[in-house]
Amino acid sequence: MRRFLTLLKRELRSITREKTIIFAIVVQFFIASFSSIILVGIMAFYDPSSIADNSRVNIRAGIVGGGGNTEPLHSYLEEGNVRVYLYQDRSQAEYAFLAGYIDAVLILPDTMDGVVDMKLIMPKLDASKTVVFMMLDKPLKKYEDHLRRSAGVDIRYDGSGGKPHTTYEFLYSLIVPILILFPALISGSIVIDTVSEEFENKTFETLAVTPVSPGQIIVSKVAAAILIAAVQVVMWVGLLRLNDIVIQNALPVIMLGIFIAAAVSVLTAVIALYFKDRERSQFIYSIVLVALIGGSYFLNPSPFGLITRLAAGDPSLGILQVFLYVIPPAAAGIFLLSISRRLARSK
Repeated sequence: MRRFLTLLKRELRSITREKTIIFAIVVQFFIASFSSIILVGIMAFYDPSSIADNSRVNIRAGIVGGGGNTEPLHSYLEEGNVRVYLYQDRSQAEYAFLAGYIDAVLILPDTMDGVVDMKLIMPKLDASKTVVFMMLDKPLKKYEDHLRRSAGVDIRYDGSGGKPHTTYEFLYSLIVPILILFPALISGSIVIDTVSEEFENKTFETLAVTPVSPGQIIVSKVAAAILIAAVQVVMWVGLLRLNDIVIQNALPVIMLGIFIAAAVSVLTAVIALYFKDRERSQFIYSIVLVALIGGSYFLNPSPFGLITRLAAGDPSLGILQVFLYVIPPAAAGIFLLSISRRLARSK
């Protein structure tokens, strides 16, 4: 056991010197740390209406008119992160808008009886206009409902609430699975690099004459890659929570990410042992990985779908489905130990 731990420490030290691997981890760290900002940015392209629900943007709006009865509108706007300024006449509000002191102008009629004809002045730039419009959309709809109720018009809704479905689509079906599964891809590259390096530098033969077996050497490299992946997965889940992104079933999600990383690491160890050079091993690894990703969608649930449903809190899934993913890395690990000596000795 002491020999194995010594080999494991050696592998961890060598991994920290790999700039490409460290850079990939830093990129993941950036995504996890600023996932809420990235989520808003991506969703703004897909569904601009989600900006107001998922961002903390503040805009400034001026109100003109209303006959002194603008309090309801004022309250709705402030609830929607809109800072309100009151102006006596339209010319003052337009001057403030053109000078950049406010982002929009709401012009109300002097009397609020009957049909209320409200005018809205917004920026000409499409990007700014989209943000301003989406920030004003919900407060103005609330004010419209208020005016209808004041006029005796009964409004009934289905009572549904919450954020738009696009929030959950991007969050739980894209960002979370990518962060949980990407460490597995990194662990595969780590194993290929470290195993191939031993053969390319002719150091594997030196290690083989020591009291450690070829199996211990390979297992230490695989264990180091899995440990790095496990640390990443735990960190990503923690950083997502710091970004107010709730990960339901956090422990099963973390375990699933580690199991998949273990399966990929063992698979790449077999590939690297067979080819014994980095270029061919990485090429074959890429082809096999694409095939496995495509084939995984025939599983029910697939790894990607299982992470999505677990993180979103699907009550029909739990730890049992996660433990099914122990079988592939365990079987692959047994196979690796049985052939490691023969593959290591072969030319």
